[in-house]
Amino acid sequence: MPSKRILLIDDEQRLSRVIETCLRKLGGWTVLTAQSGSEGLQKAQTQQPDAILLDVMMPDLDGIALFRELQENPATQAIPVILLTAKVQPVDRESYARLGVVGAIAKPFDPLQLANQIAETLGWQI
Repeated sequence: MPSKRILLIDDEQRLSRVIETCLRKLGGWTVLTAQSGSEGLQKAQTQQPDAILLDVMMPDLDGIALFRELQENPATQAIPVILLTAKVQPVDRESYARLGVVGAIAKPFDPLQLANQIAETLGWQI
């Protein structure tokens, strides 16, 4: 069975490296990375990942605006999106669910549990 492919869109380079390493080693997944919303949008369209892990707070195109663009594009609208965010109060989670986001993972998170959290959210096996 081929490895699942996750597109990580986050502007924090050090955090992206930690996430990429954890998902590769603990989840066994291929991790594609993008450092900006616009780069992430382009990679989502051309690479067709199995899921997207998306930071909410980014300078050029924030995660919510990017999610809306992904949903409007027939090539990317079926890709499940999990948000990485510090905003995970019940009202925030309800808002994300109404948008169609499949889940939200709180920052800061435990890097050793991240792959399990993603797998659980998406119904994947590790």
